[in-house]
Amino acid sequence: MFHQQSYERHSEWYNQHFPGREEKLGYYRSKKNAGKSTVAVWLQQLFFDCLNPLLRINESWLTVGDAYGFDAEYIMSKGSKALATDLNSDFLVVAKQQGIIADYAAENAERLSFADGQFDYVLCKESYHHFPRPYAAMYEMIRVAKKGIVIIEPQDPVSKMPSLLFVTNMLASRASLLNKAWKNRFSYEPVGNFVYKVSEREFEKFAAGLNLPMVAFKRINPNFYSAGTEKLVADSSNWHFIWIKAKKGLMDLLVKLRLLPGQVLSTIVFKEIPDTLTIERLKTDGYHVVEIPKNPYLK
Repeated sequence: MFHQQSYERHSEWYNQHFPGREEKLGYYRSKKNAGKSTVAVWLQQLFFDCLNPLLRINESWLTVGDAYGFDAEYIMSKGSKALATDLNSDFLVVAKQQGIIADYAAENAERLSFADGQFDYVLCKESYHHFPRPYAAMYEMIRVAKKGIVIIEPQDPVSKMPSLLFVTNMLASRASLLNKAWKNRFSYEPVGNFVYKVSEREFEKFAAGLNLPMVAFKRINPNFYSAGTEKLVADSSNWHFIWIKAKKGLMDLLVKLRLLPGQVLSTIVFKEIPDTLTIERLKTDGYHVVEIPKNPYLK
């Protein structure tokens, strides 16, 4: 079946590019040698900052699609516990040996082997858009979470750009013209997956359908990565970094003015209402919190 073929291709990708243990060790060494002050690290931190309002000492996290273990590593650096998982765990074996993560498991996001509510939170960062059946994975993630799930993924621009929605509606009956006007309407990556972009509305519907109490959204603009950013220093003496910050600043302003959607949407779907302090931390951090009305026909 197609989804099985998709998962097989993703599972093979890492070993095609890093076939042996030495190649995998070399990857981790290159990251370590580059240091923590590179442009690539600065951009990646924009993703990790979305987790900060939730991170507490000794809470348990599951990371899904965490191929290199870096998501779990960040969570652990804040005092929480984290189990790193990916479809292919070959990199995670090395990550544990190198002390980057505490533990790992090979898991298919559609069929997680864990008990209901086994982890406080589940994180899926930059992997959801690779899944051939992302909703199947989302139902699994919410099942094994006690408090909620965090999904950080590219945002679908249509619902947030009236002009694009207008064009889409006008050309709905003319597929060839619509595809020309909206060139990345159907985006695919070389590894074989459709790029599944997310929207706020779909998460609201997901939560309402399961009678969950709350969702929270934060729009960020971290997509300024290019070849070589792993070696560029993120300081005021680097003109390339200054240029990236300027472009990001303009994008942030346009998003704030609601003229453009964010490049990436960080979504938290809560299974229970968080405490007042957590809600305040979310709002201070730039999250928009949405309470989902209770289903009046179910107790």
